[in-house]
Order: sequence, then structure tokens, then C-alpha cells
Amino acid sequence: MTENADSSLVPLILGLATDLVQAIDAGVRDRGFDDIRPAHGFAFVRLAPDGAGVGEIAAHLGVTKQAASQLVDELVRKGYVERRPHPTDARARLVVLTERGWACTRAADEAAADAVRPWAELLGERRIRELREDLARLGPSGRIRPVW
Repeated sequence: MTENADSSLVPLILGLATDLVQAIDAGVRDRGFDDIRPAHGFAFVRLAPDGAGVGEIAAHLGVTKQAASQLVDELVRKGYVERRPHPTDARARLVVLTERGWACTRAADEAAADAVRPWAELLGERRIRELREDLARLGPSGRIRPVW
């Protein structure tokens, strides 16, 4: 691949990722969850299925523990998460999704499916499957971080 082709990939991938985040955010809002931001959804990814400590959330999001704690405080106030005693560490608290948090997560999953459906219509199922396989090879960690 030429240097020019390499550099043209970057804005295409970043633009597609931005469009995807915006489409999921719009879909979540359309489903009645209009009091959260995309950054909250990135935290939900770490909280599902078994919860996490504030330090784990901070590491997942690439922010300080203080910033993660503030984010958790906000989500607690809004009813999306709750703090529980940690099952293996008496000094720690576990942050878990509430039913409202799970409902929002399901709404985000539905919105994500809606957002990528046109891709399958445009490219076809075979190319989508190949694209998924290619992306999995390029980014095996699957880690994503929010843009604040």
C-alpha cells in the first residue's frame, strides 16, 4: 500500500467511528435516554456484565480515578448505576448497572444495530462478515475509549 493510501485510511476510519457514535447516541436519545452522553456508554461497556471498581472504570476510560468517580457519581444520581459492597474486597465498592442502566444498554445495542444495517445493505452480508473479520485481526483488544 502506498503512503498516500495509508494516510487516506485514517480519516475514513475516524470519520466512520464518529458517525457511528453519533448514530448510537441519537438512537439512545430517541429511545428515551436523553440525559446521558456517549462517554457514559463507554463506561457501561466496562460495567456489563458484572460491574467494576472505580479504578477499573478509570483504566478502561483512560482517565483519572477522580474523573471516573465523578462520572460514577453522576450515573448514580441519574439512576443508571449503584454502588454495592465488593464481593472479594471489603475496602472497595463495586459499581453495577441498575435496571435503568441495563435498559439503556439494550437501547444502545438496538441503536448500534440500526446504525450498521445500512452498511450491510450497501456492502452485502459477505463483505460485512469479511470486514468484521479484518477489523478483529487489526484490533484484537476491542478497546474503545470515549472522546470527551
